[in-house]
Amino acid sequence: MRTITLSLLLVLPTLASCQSPSIAEQNFKKLSWLEATWARTNAKPGRSGTERWTKGQGNELIGWGVNMKGADTTFVEKLKIVIKSGDIYYVSDVPENPRPVDFKFTFIHDRSFVCENPAHDFPKKIAYYSDGNNLRAVISGDGKEIEFLFRRE
Repeated sequence: MRTITLSLLLVLPTLASCQSPSIAEQNFKKLSWLEATWARTNAKPGRSGTERWTKGQGNELIGWGVNMKGADTTFVEKLKIVIKSGDIYYVSDVPENPRPVDFKFTFIHDRSFVCENPAHDFPKKIAYYSDGNNLRAVISGDGKEIEFLFRRE
């Protein structure tokens, strides 16, 4: 009996490491469409913006959002999409916040996702939708909504 118990203790960790990828890892793979440089198409006259996403290490996408007024940078946002504790998070790091803000994914499909943080002041919800070369990002909360339209460069 002791030999069987010891054998199980040695074999079970090996079996656990052979399990299929988690649901979060499977869903993370659906985000590959986001990897690109996206140029904003609905910026005000004299302004421009881009959002760029690249593959990071492991299950990580790294993003940068930049808004320009002429040749001057007016806003920079560091972005990340990562798996933490078995869930996918969109992490936004902007100068106005003392630390990065996590938005938990609440919906993901082949070319869209929604993530939320009800405790954050604004936005509380971030949604991305793509039909290939076009990207629509919407931030919303407390009855306010801002739409960002982009085209793949």
